[in-house]
Amino acid sequence: MQMKNWAYDLAESLLSESLPRRWAHSLGVAERARAIQPILGDDAELLESAAVLHDIGYSPALVRTGFHPLDGARFLREQKANERIVRLVAHHTFALLEAEERGLQEELSREFVMEEPRLVDALVYCDMTTTPDGTRTKPTERVDEIVQRYSPDSIVGRFIQRASPEVHATVARVDQRLASVGSC
Repeated sequence: MQMKNWAYDLAESLLSESLPRRWAHSLGVAERARAIQPILGDDAELLESAAVLHDIGYSPALVRTGFHPLDGARFLREQKANERIVRLVAHHTFALLEAEERGLQEELSREFVMEEPRLVDALVYCDMTTTPDGTRTKPTERVDEIVQRYSPDSIVGRFIQRASPEVHATVARVDQRLASVGSC
């Protein structure tokens, strides 16, 4: 519980005033993490903490490279955050694909090893089923929204279009796990 409270306080301090919509999204992603607890076991608090922190790299106070997974993970590492949370933030939602678009793939993969696949999947699920305003959505609608918000030819637009098949496959895997435990 202490880790989760720390995560919420930190994310709120970095996002709520400067980026209120990003804060609403982060709260929605954390809510989705709570909803999938039955498939997380002992890692439920860990995932919820990573979920509320996943976008802190957008905070104007943290921007260094302009690549939010890397900026957020580096900050968390400096704060001596739980290493698993740091890795989840660094690699959330196919960050390696976006890092490739930005010329940062080697840097990201060298600094941060990938976290356990089922938790990476769970965070992708939570992120890609939550709108920018924090409400639930379908992954198809979320991908379309990102492409339209950033434009298809932007770095983010190109990356999310490339990642789209994996986003859908990941959401399907998590939905299958949830169905097997009769949740969500």
